[in-house]
Amino acid sequence: MAKSEVRIDKWLWAVRIFKTRTVATEACKKGRVAIGEAEAVKPSRTIKVGDVVRVRKSPVTYSFRVLALTENRLGARLVPEYMENITPQEQLDLLEVVKISGFVERRKGLGRPTKREARDLSKFTGDIYDDGSDGWDFDEGWDLEDDE
Repeated sequence: MAKSEVRIDKWLWAVRIFKTRTVATEACKKGRVAIGEAEAVKPSRTIKVGDVVRVRKSPVTYSFRVLALTENRLGARLVPEYMENITPQEQLDLLEVVKISGFVERRKGLGRPTKREARDLSKFTGDIYDDGSDGWDFDEGWDLEDDE
């Protein structure tokens, strides 16, 4: 027997929008998930076939139309049977701009830079200070020869 309603957090996890149900629940609690024109929904809110679910994953707000309901995790190939991605093109363009920009802004406190970010930073700062010298001029103003 097919269900007529399913919890939003279970559905988001089942159709692979979030990696774990806990992450889906947290997103709902933080106000990043909405159904239709509603602002934010609780994780226990139920959805029906035909609802439009909006999920904000910075910097993009994705929109999905519910085609079928499930509480069980799906294989990636089955996902298109359960939801349709109706995200507006301007949101997808925004995602492309972020990818093209290359440099990922890291919020304070998120840990060490990745190896790639460290290399890019080293290259960037090296270009600033690389004028052919090492930045130190020890001979300036000093007479180092013996006067004997």
